Amino acid sequence: MTGKITALDLALGELSEPTKAYFAKCEEKLGLVPNVLRAYAFDDKKLRAFTDMYNDLMLGESGLSKLEREMIAVAVSSINHCYYCLTAHGAAVRQLSGDPLLGEMMVMNFRAADLSPKQTAMLEFAVKLTQEPARIVEADRAALRQAGFSDRDIWDIASTAAFFNMSNRVAAAIDMRPNDEYHAMAR
Repeated sequence: MTGKITALDLALGELSEPTKAYFAKCEEKLGLVPNVLRAYAFDDKKLRAFTDMYNDLMLGESGLSKLEREMIAVAVSSINHCYYCLTAHGAAVRQLSGDPLLGEMMVMNFRAADLSPKQTAMLEFAVKLTQEPARIVEADRAALRQAGFSDRDIWDIASTAAFFNMSNRVAAAIDMRPNDEYHAMAR
């Protein structure tokens, strides 16, 4: 990454040994340390809270596949116009799906993609939760159940959408920039 990661001037804090090991694991598995982690590195406690929640939502046990969780991240980030998350998670959709076109369609307009009715229901719920959270009603949850989602899945859809809404707002507030490497991934 060339240039600044964010518009804020926050000095790198003292990283704990587990955080240093986590950064090394990122470097090994991804070939980079995501800038979102570097942005949080001014405060090890905040960084650990962020990564613990992210890892649980995106990598933990769930009825949702990793691809579906990344699709939620992209659909929410598309509504919020989050440059960081669209770049990073668009790359993840391309990589997990093996379909660069799907990744691009998800970034621009998930409704243009060839999705299953179940995936469409999931993303419509995530988008409504993003745009009009006070308008979520039992019929919205019932539509997810009808599409084949369990109540636990609904929790995971909502939690993933909510996490990315929070992350998008922080990224926008501090002008967080994605790693340059994401732009070329899985194309």
